This record gives sequence, structure tokens and C-alpha cells, in this order.
Amino acid sequence: MSSKPTHEDRASASGEGHAQPAAVSNFLRAVIENDLRAGRYAARRWGGTPGPAATHAGAAPDPWPVRTRFPPEPNGYLHFGHAKSICLNFGLARDYGGVCHMRFDDTNPTKEEQEYVDSILDAVRWLGFDWGKHLYYASDYFRTLYEFAEAFIEHGYAYVDSQSAEAMRASRGTLTEPGCDSPYRERSAQESLDLFRRMKAGEFADGTHVLRLKIDMASANINLRDPAIYRIRHAHHHRTGDAWCVYPLYDYAHCISDALENITHSICTLEFENNRALYDWIVEKLADFGLLAHPLPRQYEFARLNLTYVVLSKRKLIQLVEDKHVEGWDDPRMPTLVGARRRGYTPEGFRAFAERIGVSKADSSIDLSVLEECMREHLNESAPRRIAVLDPLKLVIDNYPEDAEENCEAPNHPQKPEWGRRALPFSRELWIEREDFAEQPPKGYFRLFPGNRVRLRYGYVVECTGCDKDAAGNIMTVRCSYFPDSKSGTPGANAYKVKGNIHWLSARHAYAAPIRLYDRLFKTPHPGAAEDFVAELNPDSMRQSSAQVEPALREAQPEARFQFERHGYFVADRVDSRAGAPVFNRAVGLKDSWRG
Repeated sequence: MSSKPTHEDRASASGEGHAQPAAVSNFLRAVIENDLRAGRYAARRWGGTPGPAATHAGAAPDPWPVRTRFPPEPNGYLHFGHAKSICLNFGLARDYGGVCHMRFDDTNPTKEEQEYVDSILDAVRWLGFDWGKHLYYASDYFRTLYEFAEAFIEHGYAYVDSQSAEAMRASRGTLTEPGCDSPYRERSAQESLDLFRRMKAGEFADGTHVLRLKIDMASANINLRDPAIYRIRHAHHHRTGDAWCVYPLYDYAHCISDALENITHSICTLEFENNRALYDWIVEKLADFGLLAHPLPRQYEFARLNLTYVVLSKRKLIQLVEDKHVEGWDDPRMPTLVGARRRGYTPEGFRAFAERIGVSKADSSIDLSVLEECMREHLNESAPRRIAVLDPLKLVIDNYPEDAEENCEAPNHPQKPEWGRRALPFSRELWIEREDFAEQPPKGYFRLFPGNRVRLRYGYVVECTGCDKDAAGNIMTVRCSYFPDSKSGTPGANAYKVKGNIHWLSARHAYAAPIRLYDRLFKTPHPGAAEDFVAELNPDSMRQSSAQVEPALREAQPEARFQFERHGYFVADRVDSRAGAPVFNRAVGLKDSWRG
């Protein structure tokens, strides 16, 4: 392997091709900058693939000054909190000329599936990041992890424990009381090694034995009280098949995988702060055995993302799906990345959000409106404008010729003249929003009511002359007359001064399209804080209707995003849209209109 990064590697590290928000200083940047100044990791070697130090004899210097990693377990779909971690790890590597590894911690075959692997890879790419050649799995290291476990036994730092799971829990102690030694703690290395090899050979049933590190049962840190590092699992693994029936536990596999991959800064959330002592103990002991080389990776913790009006607990998300409170993991109301993508949220919005909220070691709660505003800001810049009438009411211009039609012109984006203009067909019968007519208008109402004039946006000024009702008194049609010399863009248009300006579509040219109006999934800021979180679901989190939309929208491709003037930002649903028949989801309104 060349000692210099290839163009492919540079692209993967830099997020090349994607506009990046300005980096904001934080404690992790300070750590990296201090390490770079001190040359802490300058002596690392890299042999082309991850592996123990012994396999890197004579290897070239590691070409990357910084190596981070994003290490999800492939047992579910990524959520908004993962987006923060992805942007952080890939962003730090990009900003310091390093590389971020994509690594799956696939050590629990009973909960992991290839479906989740594929979904996670797709989500990371969608957010705008690429790992280049650096895609790894903890299962890549199963042989090495096993050999290291044997080394722990041989050096007297691990033993096979044959207690039941209940007995192990009972002897572990509490936060205020030390644990008790296992009756098997003094098993000889020879006996433990024999049992461990027989565990690997499949001689024992699940739960019969575990391999534990021998550290300190009286430690104030419960994580150091002889943690289990291997268990028996007669289960099919999605990558290694049935080759193994013993599997390493996360805390053991995770830190060793970091070391094998030359990770410099192992960044995780604060819930793993107490695990750092075990992380360091394992890699330091392996370095003492001569199986890993200094400098070793270090773990740093930051505060996880806490958002109002959502739940980010995997258990609660699973409950929402399994109990059918939502329509699946990609339901646009779900705080998953597949759900956010389907809703119409953008990668650029997530990257801006990650920069805006920053990184700290103090837990705090971020209001969901901050994320919504980041999406709104990006969509305002990137989404072409279109017109949709969500609650259609017929408007008839009695003095306009019945068979006549013409085009009005509307900008594709009011701040981007280079995007051009589009034709809006105009005819005698139009669709307007039902809320734009009031037979008895309230004070300050400037839209249509009998005797009042308004401008049809991009079109003519009209004067309301009345309305037609059905037998039950429901308004069916609004009547008006127009002023032929008042068309927008013509010399006479400025002579008409009106206070109201309303949207419309030609009834002859518009077509009906399904619309889904999404709102927040929960009606309280902190669901589940005081009672069952399911009881706090927002019953109005989704409303479906049929709207009248511009004829050009019939050809909208899945994931095409638009601003529907007055109504917010919408996306053509990536799942349910069909050729010539898109379904539109509202991503976010034009402003934060949440009322709780």
C-alpha cells in the first residue's frame, strides 16, 4: 500500500463534492489539535489492512494523521442521534486531513441482520459521507479476538466461569458494595484454556460457561468487576455463518477493533464514560503481551443528542413499530434517518444541525424546532416553488370567456432569477383555498368576500360578487369578475391597489394528488417523562387529503422537493410515488407553527 492517501481516500475523508457548514470549535477539536502538535500518533505503522502489531513489522508509516470511526451495531435503523455521531466522526476526519472508518460491531448474531447493514450504509452515504476503502466489521477480527482471549487466559488475566447468569449478577455487587469472587476465579489457566477451546468447538449449550477477565471484584467501577468477554451462542451469523459458536462481547471487541484499525480518537457518547477504564485496561494489557503496539487509541465521550418531541430509545422505537403506532421504520414521523429522508428532510439540513448544536460533555435538550429550522433554511435555498391548493374551493370568473385560456408567469425561485420562470395556465374556472373566502369576513380579513377585490397571484385582480350554496347551506362556488387590464406584469397592473393576494390554479389544468401533512409524533416535549410515552402520541401527527396541484408536478420524480407556496416544503414520496402519480409529503412548514 502506498504511504500517501489516494484520491479515492481523500474524497472519502473530505466529503468532497458537498458544501460543508463552517466548523465550530469544541473540546474534541482541541484534543485532536493538541495530539497533532505533540505528534502523539506519528509513530504508527500501517500494513495495508488492520491487524495486530506483529503483522505490521516493517510496515510504512500510517498515512493518516487522524483516524476516527463510526461503529454502529447492525441491529436496527439509524436515528437522529446517529446523524450527529456520523457528522462528528466523518467531519473531524475531513477537517484534519484524516480518514473515518465505517465499522460494524457485529458481535451479537441473534439480533443482527444484513438488512440493517444495508440500511446503515445507505444512510451514511445519504448524509453525504463515504468511507472509501475503509469498510470493516468486528467479525473480520473474530480469529484475532479469539487468539487474544487465549492470551489473556495464558497470562492469568481471564478464566472460564461456570456460574449461572443469575449467580453472576448476584455476586457482582452494587454501586456501594463490592462484588464477590466467583468460585471459579482461581481455575488454572490450563483448565480455563481447555474449557474455552471446547466452548469454541461447540461442546456446551448456550449459557453453560462464559469467559471473564480477572481484574478486581472490589473495584468502585462495576465495569472492572471481572467483566464477561465471551459467551456461547449457537446462532447463525449474517457474515460468518455457522463458523463460530462463541462470540465476543461489545466492550471487549470494540476497543480491540479500534486498536487493530489504528484509530486515534475513539469518540462515543457519555453513557460509555465508565467503560473507558475497561477499554484502556484491555488494550494496555494486550500491548504488555506484545500483541498491540503503542500508541494506543483513546476514548473520548460527548453528550448524546436529546431532542424534544421525539424518542431516541431503540426499545421505544421498536415498540412504536411493532405495536403499529407508526407504519414502519421509514414512517416519515419516525426519528429515523430512513423516515427523515422519506419525509423530505435533507442531508445538508442534518449537517448544518450538527454544526449548530455543537459538541459538549454536558447533557442538554435541544428543541426540535432547531432541527426543523435547519431543514427549512436549506429547503428555502434549494427547493423550486410550485402551487398547490390543499383545500380546494371553486372560483368562477363570470366575465372571462368560457373557452379562453392563457398563461401567467411565475418565478421558479423568487431569489434565483437564473432558475427562470414557468407558465401557469389560466382559465375561467379556478381552484382557490377555502380559507381565502369568507361570506362574513372577520375584522382585518383582506381576502375574498362579497364586494372585495384581491389579486390572483401572478394573474389578474378580481372582485367577488357572491357565492353559490347547496341545499344544506354549504358554499360550493365563489363568483367574481375580473379586470382585463390588471394582469401582473402588464403596464396597467399597477393601477389596481389591493391588500389581498391569493393563490389559485386553473381547474381545467390542475390535477388531484394525494397529500400527507405530517406533524410532530408526540404532543409533549418530553414523551414518557411522567407516564407511558405511547399515551403522549399526537393523534394529528398525520393528515391525508387530496389537493389540486400544478400540472407540471405530475412528472415529479421520487424525492424531488418543492416549496408549495404558503404551505411549506414538500417531497414526492420515495416509496409510494409512481410515474405520473406522485404522492407528496410535507417535510416542514414555512415557519414554526407548532402550538403544543
